[in-house]
Amino acid sequence: MAHRFIEPLVQESTPAIIARKLRYAIGHGELQPGQQLGEADLARELGVSRGPLREAMQRLTQEGLLVSIRNRGIFVTELGPDDIADMYLARTAVERAAGLKVIEVVGIHEKVAAALRTVTDKMAQAVAAGERGSVLSDLDIEFHELLVRMADSGRLSRMHQTLMTETRMCMAALEDTGYTPEDRLAEHEAIADAIGAANVPLFHKLLAHHMDDAVEKISSSMRALENALENATENDGGVVPGAAGAAAEPVA
Repeated sequence: MAHRFIEPLVQESTPAIIARKLRYAIGHGELQPGQQLGEADLARELGVSRGPLREAMQRLTQEGLLVSIRNRGIFVTELGPDDIADMYLARTAVERAAGLKVIEVVGIHEKVAAALRTVTDKMAQAVAAGERGSVLSDLDIEFHELLVRMADSGRLSRMHQTLMTETRMCMAALEDTGYTPEDRLAEHEAIADAIGAANVPLFHKLLAHHMDDAVEKISSSMRALENALENATENDGGVVPGAAGAAAEPVA
């Protein structure tokens, strides 16, 4: 049967829209890790009543993006090294499942690879233009979101959505850890090629290396920041200027 364009509209509930906005704000650093969320202030900023806001915040608490502390309030979660390792483990599982579906179950690997190459082509143009930081990060994340979305699995997509928000929260000074734009581009091109060739073992190997490398870079960056803060405190009781609020680039 040919695809139908006239079909029932899918309407988002108000809590779902609010949750999406909060998720985006957390992922992009507008709401910082450890920040307390004031219900009245948020409701006023979003232009909504407290009922749907509470429901949205409850959803994000269940997803692990917010944490509720009794008698204190609701805070944006803070990710430690163990959380980051666990998050990337879950991402590997979800993206492997998506890759297996497009290659072995529905056989659309060539179509998916072509779509992924449109993202790596944009990444290559950005690298050639000398772009750094958020431009490459956005394309990096777009690549992984596209892979999961094209697997057409609602459950995988829902799990991946939360994981990608956490990915954006991770602090990793990529330029300072040797993860060059050229390396970043090459890794994503190789993953797209493995999918296009329906080479499942190679796809698994490349994806695992990509994720493991990200965990090591992020963890190293966090340890270096913690050491710098500890040394500053021991030396003069001060704080490294700008260290506490430095939002580094997420690696996807």
